[in-house]
Amino acid sequence: MGVFVQQNIKQNVRLGFKTQPNIGKLTLDNKIYKLFPFLQAKEKDLAQNLSGGQQQMLAIARGLMQNPKLLLLDEPSLGLSPKMMKEIFKKIIEINSKGVAIIIVEQNAKQAVEIANKTYVLEDGQVALIGGKEILDNKKIKNIYFGGR
Repeated sequence: MGVFVQQNIKQNVRLGFKTQPNIGKLTLDNKIYKLFPFLQAKEKDLAQNLSGGQQQMLAIARGLMQNPKLLLLDEPSLGLSPKMMKEIFKKIIEINSKGVAIIIVEQNAKQAVEIANKTYVLEDGQVALIGGKEILDNKKIKNIYFGGR
């Protein structure tokens, strides 16, 4: 999941902070807590006490403390319940709407394609398909994912 389980939530979030010339730690904290209000309510709790989805959100929050222009997410829905997966993808959309470009590597192709502006499908380490939301209708998808002919 990418969190420090023996650290509390506030410590985890602050580990992501790097001095920014135009933005202070308090401003970033407020920005993070506005996006993930449950983190502020539980900031003294150990990260190990969070659910898997909450830990994933904490890891994303820590990455946002860098005030990035681009966020790379590797399998953000891995191991999550359908409800928590929806919540994670809603947050990803919200982060993107605030001007952060996002690259997602995700096995849940349907969910990822639904929120993507552009989709790249890899096969044997090579780009096999590029498209938008219509890409899931491409017959080659079945071959790539299931080895069908």
